[in-house]
Amino acid sequence: MICIDCLHMNLNRMLLLAVGLWPYQQSKLVQFQLILFFTILITCIIFQFTTFATSKCTSSLLINVFSSALFYIYFLILYSWFHINMEVVKCSLEQLQNMYNELTDKNEITIIKKYGNYGKRYTAGLILTVVFFAPSLGLYLHWPYLVNRLLPINDFRSRSSLFVTEYFIDQEKYSYLILFHTLTALFIGIITIIATGTLFIVYAHYGCGMFRITKIVCSYRIEQVMAIDTLQKKSILRNKNLIYKKLIRAVDMHREAMRFSESFVSKFKVMFSCLIAIAVASASLNLFRISQALSFGNNVDELLFPLITVGIYIAYILIANIMTQKIMDYNNNVFDTAYNIQWYAVSLNVQKMILFLLQRGTKVFSLNIAGLFVGSLEGAAKLLSTMMSFFTVLYSTRV
Repeated sequence: MICIDCLHMNLNRMLLLAVGLWPYQQSKLVQFQLILFFTILITCIIFQFTTFATSKCTSSLLINVFSSALFYIYFLILYSWFHINMEVVKCSLEQLQNMYNELTDKNEITIIKKYGNYGKRYTAGLILTVVFFAPSLGLYLHWPYLVNRLLPINDFRSRSSLFVTEYFIDQEKYSYLILFHTLTALFIGIITIIATGTLFIVYAHYGCGMFRITKIVCSYRIEQVMAIDTLQKKSILRNKNLIYKKLIRAVDMHREAMRFSESFVSKFKVMFSCLIAIAVASASLNLFRISQALSFGNNVDELLFPLITVGIYIAYILIANIMTQKIMDYNNNVFDTAYNIQWYAVSLNVQKMILFLLQRGTKVFSLNIAGLFVGSLEGAAKLLSTMMSFFTVLYSTRV
């Protein structure tokens, strides 16, 4: 088991519990919750594609359906993949707890707690964003129904749905239930994105914390060794051996930090590859819908869903790549620290230990997804550029 308070993951646990993805406490009620949420997401996708059964297939209809359906498929892949790999999430949490338990120095514990708090703040900020966003969206979409209840009017036009759907029922009569279904699926997906995304953010910050500890330990302990080597007193050999052990621990910690950062990404590389492809395609289609709505002067309702979709994709891409870039920068800082100190002035034993850090630092450390994409700010720029390229192609070939 893990200590939630020690790892500052109370908010993450709450979010994962809300969508039934917390790897512990998997009761029958949680299993029912999973089935219910799966059903809501899958039916929301199906009722978008059933539009082709009752409407003429045109390029405009294809773009409208796929731009929204891919968004919900994105949610479904993320939700199902985490559910299938729940044991992987559990093992990662326990690995993180073991790394935390192995810290004995008060300064090191303080550092790791500070980075745990950083992850908690990110989580809290994203939760507050959704808490503000969700009621606003719900109120806007349900406003016609509220106004019609208070001030009934003859010419009442409801908002039947956020996007094109076909439920094979009277769309006008059951518009409220249709809107409720699509909104429920949307909020399930958004909570899933935040719950899983903030878990990655917390992992990334703990990885940065481990790299930070390695950097501080290396610089401080080597300075101590240099001072001891200068004194050359037998009475301090015991302290020297203790410092050697600390340096060995720093090398092991650096190795664990890299292994921890790589392991979680590598086990979800197929999921990330699918999500990247869907995000690029869906965002491009929704950008095209936005351009079409602005060109023809459509009302705000036509812009609402595409804007939400593109905003979520861009935010997810930027935050994910900023976190991976941060891990790479912290690892590079460890290499720079080990290289810039006067390692050549210390004893041969210490040089051998530092050599492990220098040799690993000569290789580029990156979080690679199936050899196709490297998480970094450059990777984020490439994804956004690819989105705009696809959008430009669609816009140039519009009828």
